[in-house]
Amino acid sequence: MARTVLVVTALEDVTADWVIAALNERGVTVVRVDPADVGPRLSFGFRIGADAPAWSGLLRTESRDVELGEVGAVYHRRPTPYRDRFARLPRQQRDFAAAEARHGLGGVLNDLRSAVYVNHPAAVARAEFKPGQLRRFAELGLRIPATLVTNDLVAARDFAARHPSVVCKTFRGLPPGEDGRAGAIWTQRVHSDDFDDSLSVTAHLFQAEIPKAGDVRVTVVGRRVFAQRISAPCGALDWRCGSWDDLVHSPVTVPSVVETALHRYLADSGLVFGCFDFALTGDGSSPDDWWAIECNPNGQWGWLPDAFAITEAFADILSTEGSGSS
Repeated sequence: MARTVLVVTALEDVTADWVIAALNERGVTVVRVDPADVGPRLSFGFRIGADAPAWSGLLRTESRDVELGEVGAVYHRRPTPYRDRFARLPRQQRDFAAAEARHGLGGVLNDLRSAVYVNHPAAVARAEFKPGQLRRFAELGLRIPATLVTNDLVAARDFAARHPSVVCKTFRGLPPGEDGRAGAIWTQRVHSDDFDDSLSVTAHLFQAEIPKAGDVRVTVVGRRVFAQRISAPCGALDWRCGSWDDLVHSPVTVPSVVETALHRYLADSGLVFGCFDFALTGDGSSPDDWWAIECNPNGQWGWLPDAFAITEAFADILSTEGSGSS
């Protein structure tokens, strides 16, 4: 069994709460820490040397202390950005303090060589780029929509002319506004007449619309695969845009060749866990029905009907020392 599980996340994180509860039921020692608490609520003293080539030392939180050598697994969820900790400082001081904390405290917490990371933040950062995801999906034999990444008006109009229907997506979520509230830009259909010179301001993601019969969210944790077909009663192009309480979920079997590709994708990306989105053009029985859209390497899954089983899968991974799979 792993000695101690370090859970790196913000104070308010229901998903992490569930995993921690499952670990507690197994008698696993858990230390929860938000690195952005650095200061009186979070202190540390880490050491390394030629005679001891691994980081050691004490990490002190308000409720618990942990010796780094006791950490067998790290569940890296969604910690508060360091910059938020120093938001009241003048800009230069804020940026300096945040960078020092990220490279110092974060640098050590990301370099615990004997620990299993789910997932390592460096692997998550690499895997978040959609162009790389699509390229790897195609290499692994998964079907993907025809895609254009551009800021060129002519290229966009040419792409729209080549496909019966084209959709526009964002690469990242909409950041919070001045009031601190987050927003969203859903997938939407676009036409060549919608394009003008303002398209040149930044990068855009256009894809040929897949005539889908439904969507599938596949959550992979280690070797375990959980798949739910998602139907929006209103037939929305993007199921996320309506009330999630109205969504209809049903379990679906992932074809073996698709499942193999997903495991290879995670292994190649250095990930233990990922949430994959697919568009389905049939009943899902044939691999040709499955169109890979994206992988969120730190996605949400608590709203899914099989959330309990997924929670247990996370607890399996984190409580089994030296395991990258279950």
